[in-house]
Amino acid sequence: MAKAKTQYVCQDCGHSSIRWAGQCGGCQAWNTLVEEAVPTAVKAPVMRSGRSVGGDGGSAGGSAPRMAGAYGSTRPQRLRDVTVSERHRLPTGLKEFDRVLGGGAMVGSLTLVAGDPGIGKSTLMTELGRGLDGHTLLYVTGEESAQQVKLRAQRMGIDPDGLFLFPETNVEAILAAAMDLQPDLMVVDSIQTVYRPDLTSAPGSVAQVRESTAALLDVTKTLPTTTFLIGHVTKQGSIAGPRVLEHMVDTVLHFEGDRHHAYRILRAVKNRFGAANELGVFEMREHGLKEIGNPSALFLSERQFGASGSAVVCALEGTRPLMVEVQALVANASYGTPQRTSTGFDTKRLQLLLAVLEKREGLRFSQNDVFLNVAGGVRLDEPAVDLAVALAVASSLKDVPLDSGTAVVGEVGLGGEIRAVSRIETRLTEIKQLGFERAMIPKANAKGLKVPAGLEILPVRRLSEALDLVC
Repeated sequence: MAKAKTQYVCQDCGHSSIRWAGQCGGCQAWNTLVEEAVPTAVKAPVMRSGRSVGGDGGSAGGSAPRMAGAYGSTRPQRLRDVTVSERHRLPTGLKEFDRVLGGGAMVGSLTLVAGDPGIGKSTLMTELGRGLDGHTLLYVTGEESAQQVKLRAQRMGIDPDGLFLFPETNVEAILAAAMDLQPDLMVVDSIQTVYRPDLTSAPGSVAQVRESTAALLDVTKTLPTTTFLIGHVTKQGSIAGPRVLEHMVDTVLHFEGDRHHAYRILRAVKNRFGAANELGVFEMREHGLKEIGNPSALFLSERQFGASGSAVVCALEGTRPLMVEVQALVANASYGTPQRTSTGFDTKRLQLLLAVLEKREGLRFSQNDVFLNVAGGVRLDEPAVDLAVALAVASSLKDVPLDSGTAVVGEVGLGGEIRAVSRIETRLTEIKQLGFERAMIPKANAKGLKVPAGLEILPVRRLSEALDLVC
C-alpha cells in the first residue's frame, strides 16, 4: 500500500514545505511547522448501465458493483423530514443588489458575476464589505495582492472587522481556508485564475474552470455559505470558460455598462431563487458604486421635448417597471444599401417592424438609413417595446414630434395589430408616478382595467390608430 504524501505547514502564515525545518521560510517564525497529509482528489465511480466506470474495484461483465456503506456519507430523506433553516437570505447592504438576487443572497448559493474587464466587478464585490453587519466575508483574490485590495477598500471608505483577504489561487488552499473560517460570504476573484493541483492543465482552461467550480460548489453547499465567483467575458460578450459553468451555479449576473460612462447595470440572466432578467442600476463614482433607487427618472432626466423620433415606453425588467426613452433617426441613405443600426434593441426585430410599417401603413424606408437607440444604455428585449419603436421611427420619418405627455406600451403583430402585454396595471402605475398624462395601450388590455386617477387611457387596436393619435 502506497504511503500517503505529507507536507509541513506553518500554523502562523500557512507556508508549506516538503521538509521539516525549525524556522518557517515564509514568516521566519520558529517551531511553527506541523506535518499534514497532502490533500488528494478522489473521483467517485460513475454509474452507467450497471457498471462502474473510472473507479477502482468496479466489476466487469455487467455485474453490479460493490458499494461501501450503501449510500456513503448521506442517505435519502423524505421531503417532510428535510429541515429548513430560518435564515434563508442574507442582506448584502446593497438594496439594488438584493433586488437582483431576489431579496438578498440565498444562503448556500453559488453566484457567477460576469462582465467586461474594468467594468467594476471587483468594486461591486468590495462593496459587500460595507454592509456586513456582524457577518464575515472571505475575499479570495487571485488577480490582485492583498495590498491592492486594501487600497481600493480605503478609497471606498470600507474597513470592517469581518472582511478577510486571502491572496491564493490553489483551490485546495481556498477550500481549507473556507472550512477553517466558515464565512457567511465568500468571493473568488476570479474563477479563471484558480486551479486544482491534481490537474495538469493551465489555470483558466476548460477542465480547471469546471473542476474548480465543482469543488467550490461542494464547499458552498456543505458549510453552507454564500459564494460569488467573478468571471471574465469573451469579445463576443459571452462568459469565458465552458458553457456548463452557467448550469453549475445557482445564479448568473451580468454587470453591464460602458467604461467611459458612469452608469452600470446589474442584470440577472439566471436565478433559481428569484426573477430572471431582474435589473439593478448603479453609478460609478470615485468612492465606489452608488445605488440608483429610481432609474426611470434617471433615464428620462435628459429627455428633450419637441424633438421628432422620441417615444417613451414602460418596459418590464424582471419585476421592475422601467420608463425608457426610445430614440430614432431616419435620414437619406448615403450609400446604395440603407443601413439598419440599433443600440439596446434587436436589429432583426427593428427590420421586422420597418417591414410592417411599409406593408401595412405605406411608410417607405427603402431609400433611408434607420438608426435606433435606447437611451441610458439599457437593452430592451420584450415585445411590449414594439409600439414605441414603430412610433419613434414613424415620427422621425415624418419629422413630427410625438406628444411628450404620452407613454406607449404594446406589441406589434405582422398584420399591424396591437397585441396585449403582461402586467399592464403595474406599468400604468409607473407611468402615472413619472408624471405622464396619457398612456397608449393595446385595446385588449383595456377591459376591466383599474386606471390610476388622473391618467388618461388611449386604447388602440391597430398600428394605424396609434399613428393617427400621436403623429
